[in-house]
Amino acid sequence: MFIVDRSAALIRPKQPFLDWLLGLPGNDIPLSLEDVRADCTVILIPEANEPEDGIAHIDEIAEQIFEMELSSWVGDEELWPKKRNLKLFWEWFDVEIHLGVMDSVSEEIHNTPSDHSYH
Repeated sequence: MFIVDRSAALIRPKQPFLDWLLGLPGNDIPLSLEDVRADCTVILIPEANEPEDGIAHIDEIAEQIFEMELSSWVGDEELWPKKRNLKLFWEWFDVEIHLGVMDSVSEEIHNTPSDHSYH
């Protein structure tokens, strides 16, 4: 096991996110809150000493996370909520901060930029 100099944030959709999904035109897939929270996004963030430090970092990149989460379900940006802001992000997502991250794999991590990079 190897200690990683990062913390992690688990991003879980909440009921308003599900309501948006279910209200999309032509959506006939029955989804539950359990369904959309089952395989959540985990983001490595700078190493945090307190959960509040991790939350502050999430606040800084919330717009990119919001877009990433929306695009993982719906590719057409015209269907995304128009007024995305920090308040709406926190209404739509729970964020769980994990301070300690361990790596059980000895091979190097290879980073590939996503479509919604955080730079």
